[in-house]
Amino acid sequence: MTLAELLAERRPHRADARRNFDALVAAATEAYTELGADVPMEEIARRASVGIATLYRNFPTRTDLMEYVYLTSVDELVRYGRQLDQSDPWAALSDWLSRFVTHLATKHVLTTVLTRESPAYLPSREAIYGVADPLFELAQRTGVVRADVNADDVMRLVFAVTAGIYVDDTQRKRVIGIVLDGIRPAAS
Repeated sequence: MTLAELLAERRPHRADARRNFDALVAAATEAYTELGADVPMEEIARRASVGIATLYRNFPTRTDLMEYVYLTSVDELVRYGRQLDQSDPWAALSDWLSRFVTHLATKHVLTTVLTRESPAYLPSREAIYGVADPLFELAQRTGVVRADVNADDVMRLVFAVTAGIYVDDTQRKRVIGIVLDGIRPAAS
């Protein structure tokens, strides 16, 4: 199942149910960012202005809600990557990788619930690589990225770098700049 199909399958069809569903997702996104993964489900329902039964009808478990919030953030990331101007392959790749780093940094709390067995894992991975691979291949074809690395190498490096704890966003950006410098061809 693709990311789009997974998102559509879980979202209700009735307009009133969709409004509650969307309010829950928005409230959960905000609450996870502010308070972390252990935010009480009651707090999410309160922020969404719905009853706890409505929350559990849409998301029977905390993991269901966290997975859906993560999938929506992946969908936003993928949409962003697909709309990038690719006339400058290096700018497109580095812009997308920077957005990917921000995504990972802000969604780290959600990735802790995703395992390879999660129904969200494969569709989100495929969607992310569906953007990363073509951007990377274009950058390689035009000679702005080293020929001896591939997109998977870079993605794994970005995952590792993003998992670190940084003093501030400036330090995180500096470290990602080092990674980006490392994938460029050596000057002749």
